[in-house]
Amino acid sequence: MSIDTQTLERCSPGGSRGLPALGPEATALLRLLDETFESWGIAAGAQIMTMPPLLPAADLARLDYYENFPHQAVVAAPLEVDRRGDFCAETGCFPCNSLQPAALGLPSASCYGVYLHHEGRAVADDTLVTVVGWCFRKEERYEGLRRQLGFRMREIVALGDREHAENHLCAFTERIAAFAEALDLPLRREAACDPFYDKGGSKAVLQRLSPVKHEFLYEDLAIASVNTHRNFFGDRCAISLSSGGPAFTSCVAFGLERWLSALTRCHGGWEAATKAVHRARAAVTGGPVT
Repeated sequence: MSIDTQTLERCSPGGSRGLPALGPEATALLRLLDETFESWGIAAGAQIMTMPPLLPAADLARLDYYENFPHQAVVAAPLEVDRRGDFCAETGCFPCNSLQPAALGLPSASCYGVYLHHEGRAVADDTLVTVVGWCFRKEERYEGLRRQLGFRMREIVALGDREHAENHLCAFTERIAAFAEALDLPLRREAACDPFYDKGGSKAVLQRLSPVKHEFLYEDLAIASVNTHRNFFGDRCAISLSSGGPAFTSCVAFGLERWLSALTRCHGGWEAATKAVHRARAAVTGGPVT
């Protein structure tokens, strides 16, 4: 780990709780990276949208979120005003009986809001949307910028016919590989299988036979992924094609703080990492590689 990253993590009071602050250099690099990834989406024809930071837990449940990812789930509940005095300074928590029912979920990925926004609508066969949002994941442990409770994710989401969803992932897989090469950032691409699934269960077997997610890893850290959902969200959210039939979806995701960690570890500090991104941006221009 670079000295600059170590200093950031040591000086940020929330780092051990998965909520580190970013200083000026880190903030500037995060914005540069996000602008880069957003520009890829715009060049491909994506509409820029902003999704809400919380989503109804009932909607996430309809999308099997709490069945597939219960180990990551974080929910929010309003405080019962007349129980505000129940706060425990020793534990730093309100007891459960001081809270109203947790009807809001904090999503672990930016794209859930996109599918829910398009619920019951018809989309063009080649629709693209790009969003950046705060995402939340409960982890067994938190580690600086590598694993956080709250972090930012830029996504470029495809909604349309099967060919469009598949081509989206192929194009951006090549774009990520080209960008990593220009950054002199060694990434490896691996098929991912969600750790919650029973290794002998049908979902895990299906993922091994026909992977729905590939991750790009620096060392042991996934910093980007390409994901196909087939027509799952099209069916669950009743998203149809203007030409008829359910929509297929896929998405490309970038964990922005994880990119900061990888770049500073690789290049030794904020200044060198920032210069590398500027050089790579100049080398990899235009729309996704086709």
